Amino acid sequence: MSKIAIVTDSNSGITQAEGKELGVTVLPMPFFINGELFLEDISLTQDEFYKKLQEDADISTSQPTPGDVMDMWDELLKEYDEIVYIPMSSGLSGSCETAMSLAEDYEGRVVVVNNQRISVTQEQSVKDAMVLRDSGKSAEEIKEILEREKFESTIYITVDTLKYLKKGGRITPAAAALGTVLNLKPVLTIQGEKLDAFAKVRGWKAAKRTMLKAIETDLTERFAGKEDELILGMAYTGNPEEAETWRTEIHEKFPQFEIQCAPLSLSVACHIGQGALAVTCTKKALAE
Repeated sequence: MSKIAIVTDSNSGITQAEGKELGVTVLPMPFFINGELFLEDISLTQDEFYKKLQEDADISTSQPTPGDVMDMWDELLKEYDEIVYIPMSSGLSGSCETAMSLAEDYEGRVVVVNNQRISVTQEQSVKDAMVLRDSGKSAEEIKEILEREKFESTIYITVDTLKYLKKGGRITPAAAALGTVLNLKPVLTIQGEKLDAFAKVRGWKAAKRTMLKAIETDLTERFAGKEDELILGMAYTGNPEEAETWRTEIHEKFPQFEIQCAPLSLSVACHIGQGALAVTCTKKALAE
């Protein structure tokens, strides 16, 4: 049986330490802060990132360089026969397409999964890949199963401030100003390819209710009959105390589910700022 390495990037929320525990290689995402290069969870911690964000530092996301990606693959292929690489959604970054192009030079030994996930949903794909590998699936079979199931997940997010949505051009300055005055909270969704608007409500409590209702609707309609295969999750940006309260609220609403918890990736945090909360639902990718 082929020896398969599972690889992801730090957008999955899997830290370097957690990756070592799981036996998964995690490629750190690069950030430029005031022109200086940092690598997530290597030379840039969550706390340092949010400190820079609060200081209004000039922060931009980037892709791992082709050289860094290939160096990582080359090193792993000294020990493994094949690699399954699960990067962040191609709809949110060009890094997936870059990796797919690079993999063409590896004669099938590197398989890149484009399964439209990020954060805790991407983390679940990594865990699914490990289960599929350990059940005897080949790298190509793992890719096929994960991509077949790629839209079987959903994320709902609300933000504490409109500042970063305005900064990124996702809302106009006028809409941001009006939203701040009226205490409007956008609820955003990621259901595969990109970050989209879902609803607009007044106040934090209403935003939380809207997200819980959205998940409830998904459970009863979109994922009906699949309850035993579902994982609920909670994610946040830089507010662990508020996040723990939110986790409790989700668990109280859906006591039948275990709730996975993780910080949102810094690539998402760049666009929505500190203080955001998210709830997620993901179907496990199972072999037929």
